[in-house]
Amino acid sequence: MKEIILIKTGEIALKGLNKSSFEDVLVKNTKWRLHRLGPFRFRKAQSTIYCEPQSDEIDLEEACRQVSHVFGIAAFSRARVAEKSFADICQQTLDFLSEDLEYAQTFKVEAKRADKSFPMKSPEICRELGARILQRYPHLKVDVEHPDVLVMVEVRETAAYIHGKQLPGAGGIPIGTSGKAALLISGGIDSPVAGYMMAKRGLELCGVHFVSPPYTGERARQKVIALMEKMAEYCGRMDLYVVPFTRIQEEIRDKCPEELFTIVMRRFMMRIASQVAQRQDCGALITGESVGQVASQTVKAIACTDAVAALPVFRPVIGMDKREIIGIAQQIDTFETSILPYEDCCTVFTPKHPRTRPRLDLVEAAEQALEIDKLIAEAVEGIELVKIKR
Repeated sequence: MKEIILIKTGEIALKGLNKSSFEDVLVKNTKWRLHRLGPFRFRKAQSTIYCEPQSDEIDLEEACRQVSHVFGIAAFSRARVAEKSFADICQQTLDFLSEDLEYAQTFKVEAKRADKSFPMKSPEICRELGARILQRYPHLKVDVEHPDVLVMVEVRETAAYIHGKQLPGAGGIPIGTSGKAALLISGGIDSPVAGYMMAKRGLELCGVHFVSPPYTGERARQKVIALMEKMAEYCGRMDLYVVPFTRIQEEIRDKCPEELFTIVMRRFMMRIASQVAQRQDCGALITGESVGQVASQTVKAIACTDAVAALPVFRPVIGMDKREIIGIAQQIDTFETSILPYEDCCTVFTPKHPRTRPRLDLVEAAEQALEIDKLIAEAVEGIELVKIKR
């Protein structure tokens, strides 16, 4: 019998007159997510998106897994389609949920009658369907508070839909509805989490990564690509811009006070990332900085780096501790890749005693020894583009 995926949109329902445009983007993103599995037909009604497979060969289990990673989906259900007759509702329920009911101890029936022309009201559907289930499975008991199995019946305009408990979606709002931003991704734990969190708020992402061969190796570069591929499970297709940074770091090492090395380096990163972001029509930068985590992430240090950013800088993990960040990294499956022992350029030439409260005037004075515009132009010219696909 026919099965579909019922998608609940959650936060999108609060968008008022813009609701339809958010739903359209969500449908587009979900179509793209599922297109490799086969053809699907989508329709929208009453804050629900109906995702209907057009082939019996489609793997609905895998389709549900893909749907669970789409931002903008609050919850979803794999549902059996029934005719709008009580007899067929009973038959399809007992067939579709038979395995769950067979091994459960308790159950509960809930019904929603969106089509008021259906002759039975919701309490009647619950009562009569519950009786049929008990007749088939006499070992069961009704538990309206904490049932092992929830039997949900939704009677809508064109059909009735039977499903179990709704599964949680990725939440947030659809990617692409909030614009685009560039993520400074280092290869550590924090920046992939920061990118994930901002993508969840509807931002399309591109990545900016700095490499310093021979001080950083090819495995460190591949590690970042692997992280971006993990993120693509949620964030979709992304471009990664790999920036050669060796010359800049060597110039800073040779011409700037050691205690200011990290701050000056991060200011160069902000300048270059701003240029890349503006060329790609991004409206913001994203970093994985958390206040006080390292010397370059104190309030004064952050103020010094922000002073050269040409765009707003979003720091979604700024107030989180490491345990919280690791929890999200494990959830999105980036943690094990992030802890691979391949150094990135942020660890190259690390000063023994970095200044934690740098003064902007002293930093700017130190930079006078550097040919800033020339160094940036050379780095930007050498950028490599890597296409990230899920």
